[in-house]
Amino acid sequence: MSPRGREAMAKRARERARQERQQAKKQRRQAAAEAAASAEIPDEGRLMEEFRVLSEKHAAGQIAHDVYEKERNRIFDELGIENQ
Repeated sequence: MSPRGREAMAKRARERARQERQQAKKQRRQAAAEAAASAEIPDEGRLMEEFRVLSEKHAAGQIAHDVYEKERNRIFDELGIENQ
């Protein structure tokens, strides 16, 4: 086999390996996109209602301030609101 033939075979092997890496990368990106899309989206209505009830209980003195703060922070975290 001529040296040029070996070079061509090596080049084809490198190209095939490159294409396989690209395909694997594409599949990983698609899997990550699907996972992100299927991630649970918080139910804003439910969380806002939960916060309303929590606030009413705190205002009525039915729950302690530290419990109120802890639950409020949890709800805000789930909603993606910054806690102060």
